[in-house]
Amino acid sequence: MKRARVVYKGSIYKAEEQKGNIKLHNGLFVSENDIEWLPPIEPGTVFALGLNYSDHANELSFKAPEEPLVFLKGPNTFTGHRSQTHRPSDVTHMHYECELGVVIGKQARNVKRADAYDYVAGYTIGNDYAFRDYLENYYRPNLRVKNRDHSTPLGPWFVDASDIVDPMNLQIRTYVNGEMTQEGSTKDMVFGIPSLIEYLSGFMTLNPGDMILTGTPKGTVDTKVGDEVVTEIEGIGSLHNTIIGDDEFIY
Repeated sequence: MKRARVVYKGSIYKAEEQKGNIKLHNGLFVSENDIEWLPPIEPGTVFALGLNYSDHANELSFKAPEEPLVFLKGPNTFTGHRSQTHRPSDVTHMHYECELGVVIGKQARNVKRADAYDYVAGYTIGNDYAFRDYLENYYRPNLRVKNRDHSTPLGPWFVDASDIVDPMNLQIRTYVNGEMTQEGSTKDMVFGIPSLIEYLSGFMTLNPGDMILTGTPKGTVDTKVGDEVVTEIEGIGSLHNTIIGDDEFIY
């Protein structure tokens, strides 16, 4: 099942997809024009992977890491489907990053790879924008780059794990203003979903609602004010976002 969270007439509703339509949890069917999309989950701790596709690491002139390169993201960064993301005027490289989001379904500690999928509740799409200009140094590599307000659209759907037969073989595509600019597959992750759950749960407890953003493949390009960016993952959906400039951004 595909599930969402939306605002309708000033109230927040859980929703689901039924034959291409949006059904609120009270049974009412609504038009997409009448709702505002929220992130489909309210995530707990969010882990994000850097350089988890070799071809993406190469296009940035890095080597793929030998151990998962993980950083954390704050709740201020998340926004929903059809939202707007601010491009500061001093930025010269603002890259979209289409990523598979893996949502943990039950408490996990010292999980082995063979059992890892037992702890997955489902999946969503994340567009984890990177503001390359703010990459500072080894000791603070991704704080300013990856934690700006509303810089990580999620959704539109949370898809139950049981509906995704093989999450390690899903097509990933990104379109900017209708032109395809990125194409890859989750099969090309350096560290796959079972490895990441084993790695993280090996030194800390994962809880329901925690999420792992699993990295992006080759094909990230600079985006400009006014661009519409559509990130999509096979079987999960298409996530739309628009880039705005300083004049339109409200803190």
